Amino acid sequence: MKKVEAIIRAERLQEVQDALDELGVSGLTVSEVMGCGRQKGYTEQYRGSRVNISLLPKLKVESVVADELVDKVVDAVVGAAYTGEIGDGRLFVYDVVQAVRIRTGERGEDTVRHEAPVGWGY
Repeated sequence: MKKVEAIIRAERLQEVQDALDELGVSGLTVSEVMGCGRQKGYTEQYRGSRVNISLLPKLKVESVVADELVDKVVDAVVGAAYTGEIGDGRLFVYDVVQAVRIRTGERGEDTVRHEAPVGWGY
């Protein structure tokens, strides 16, 4: 299993969710985060002073997927989050050693699969 973690623009979340749902990806964690990269932030006036805002709001989308889905998930997220502008984000893939469904004690890849498509956001 692999954990796919993407830092994306907030306005691209629905497209990313739809792309993942089409692949049957089960379970998604979305967090509001702040960060900086090549985008470098911006400068604004605040009470008569110039202020550099270097940390910009982004969303972190995380999901654990079966090994055979990783390449498809990466392609889907990159395609859905892409705008072509600086600040589109980053995507990381990590190894997951074990997953356990707490309610049932079930272990392994079956804990991260859809039984039926969810249709997030509808």
